[in-house]
Amino acid sequence: MKKDFLDKQKKKLTAERNEIIDSLMGRNEQYSKLAETMESGDDADIASDTIDRTLLNSLGEADQRRLAMIDRAMDRIRLNTYGICLGCGKEIPEARLEAIPYAVLCINCQTAEERKNR
Repeated sequence: MKKDFLDKQKKKLTAERNEIIDSLMGRNEQYSKLAETMESGDDADIASDTIDRTLLNSLGEADQRRLAMIDRAMDRIRLNTYGICLGCGKEIPEARLEAIPYAVLCINCQTAEERKNR
C-alpha cells in the first residue's frame, strides 16, 4: 500500500478512536448521573431507569468492539499487513478501506462470512 494512503488511514482511524473514547467517557458520566438519580421511585421510574441503563450498556459494548477493531487495524499498519484480507490473503481495495478503515476482509470474503452466519 502507498505510504500516503496509509498515513491518511492512520489519521482517520486515530480520529475515529478518539471520537469513540470521548463518547464512552460521556456515557460513563450519563451512567453515573443515572445511578445517582436511581433512588427510590415508582415502578415506571425504575423501569425507565433500567431501560436507560440497558441502552447505555449496549451502545458502550458496540463502541468497545469497534474500538478493538480500530486498535487491531492500527497494529496491522505498524506490521505492514494493513489492507490484506484475512480470508484469502489478497489486497483489500482502497475504496473498501476508505469506507471501513478497520475492515479485515475483502468484499468477497465478507459476503461469504455473512452467508455462513445466516
